[in-house]
Amino acid sequence: MTRKYFGTDGVRGKVGQEPITPDLVMRLGYAAGKVLAGLPRKGMERPAVLIGKDTRVSGYMLESALEAGLSAAGVDVLLVGPMPTPAVAYLTRALRLSAGIVISGSHNPYDDNGIKFFSGNGFKLPDATESAIERALARPLKCMPSLRLGKARRLDDAAGRYIEFCKGAFPPQLHLRGMRIAVDCAHGAAYHIAPHVFHELGADVEAVGAEPDGFNINDRVGATSPQALQAAVKRHKADLGIALDGDGDRLVMVDSAGRLYDGDQLLYVIARHRRQKGELAGGVVGTQMTNLALEHALASLKIPFARARVGDRYVLEMLLRRHWQLGGENSGHIVCLDKHTTGDGIVSALQVLRALSETGVTLAKAAGAITLYPQVLVNVSTKKLRDPLSSPVVKRAVKQAEVELDGSGRVLLRPSGTEPVIRVMVEGRDGSEVRRWANHIAAAVGKAA
Repeated sequence: MTRKYFGTDGVRGKVGQEPITPDLVMRLGYAAGKVLAGLPRKGMERPAVLIGKDTRVSGYMLESALEAGLSAAGVDVLLVGPMPTPAVAYLTRALRLSAGIVISGSHNPYDDNGIKFFSGNGFKLPDATESAIERALARPLKCMPSLRLGKARRLDDAAGRYIEFCKGAFPPQLHLRGMRIAVDCAHGAAYHIAPHVFHELGADVEAVGAEPDGFNINDRVGATSPQALQAAVKRHKADLGIALDGDGDRLVMVDSAGRLYDGDQLLYVIARHRRQKGELAGGVVGTQMTNLALEHALASLKIPFARARVGDRYVLEMLLRRHWQLGGENSGHIVCLDKHTTGDGIVSALQVLRALSETGVTLAKAAGAITLYPQVLVNVSTKKLRDPLSSPVVKRAVKQAEVELDGSGRVLLRPSGTEPVIRVMVEGRDGSEVRRWANHIAAAVGKAA
């Protein structure tokens, strides 16, 4: 079926506009509760769901709406308040619950928000279950009798449980003593988690973006605005900087000189170290947007590489299908399946820190073998061209670019999943050539559209 509300990462939108309204979110909670109630359960009288959120002011309203809908469907609710997305995945699995729900707009501004679900095993809900929830949304809400209503309670030790989980992803024989680390929490869900993790492992921590007020999430801080972290690293003379996004599942890092390292570069550092230690299971999964330089760098180490569709859930699906453990996106979603079931910014940072600690090199040295190729992305507005390669004009322009790039570059065209645009991406070693071909192909797409 064509899904009306669920996208690649749950239900998202502007607060106050469908689908992010109190009424629809309450019905979403009810629909999810009815679907979950019909799934097999082990040893539980009724389904139980954990709800976490980021620090947006709208989280209070949406949390209450979800709680009401779930309770009306006969589902018990555990509330943990502000908590990173990967923490909800972990706690759902650890507590043997039916599902976990995260209220978060991720890296978006405060007036956006969203609802995403995890199954009881800590993975994103399968498409089939999301589709079942969509079908249930179309049915009327019929409150259970009082005797069968769900109950709600707060899980007071959620933060402490997750902090210990994160610390467990770092080898017990290692420590971070002697290191000064700036940690940017994006005024988001990890503000009361991330600084404690690195401090308890021994680091001298300088917290950035750790004073949320409901409106400043991702506002000139965090993984999508790393300038604040770069400035903090220099100001505090830190050895490293770590930036998360609003819900704590993205990671970018900064070295002592203020240089920025994205998800592709960090993925390389982790993969190379695991290969050296004999711990790399199979290969590495990236996406269509992964920089070609990473593919070439991994090939030089004889590490297999595969590209999935854009979106961390598709990276995860390919990892599971190939029985590999490591993958990610250049945006900073990194999945280490031997450590967690989903992308986790804190856990991923600890994998990089492990590599640096065990090899005794700096981040600049560890990532030195990969120099990212220039990558130009042009968005072309269109309302009728769903398949850009169906146009002979566009096909010809793409072919010309690929011949000229001659294996040293790459062309990618894809429709956006969220807006009426075609995304034209060209990358290669020569920045001026890349820009020229991106503009040439974009012009061809504009004519065809």
